[in-house]
Amino acid sequence: MTFAADQVLDCSGMLCPMPVVKTTKAIKAMQVGQVLKMIATDPGAPPDMAAWARQTGNEILQEAKEEGKFVFYIKRVR
Repeated sequence: MTFAADQVLDCSGMLCPMPVVKTTKAIKAMQVGQVLKMIATDPGAPPDMAAWARQTGNEILQEAKEEGKFVFYIKRVR
């Protein structure tokens, strides 16, 4: 299943903690209920984003690996 993204954030080539920092900034600029598509190449991104979601209360709707990149659909919950 693919979600409609309200915004796309490409963090390809960035290493921890930059994908998390950029995601936090992007999500804060969005409205509750909107969806952010975040793309990362850092192999640490999946556990980092899972921890980030637990800490912030935002929801990872989908996580996938496409063409060597990690793709996350994140819903702003609050």
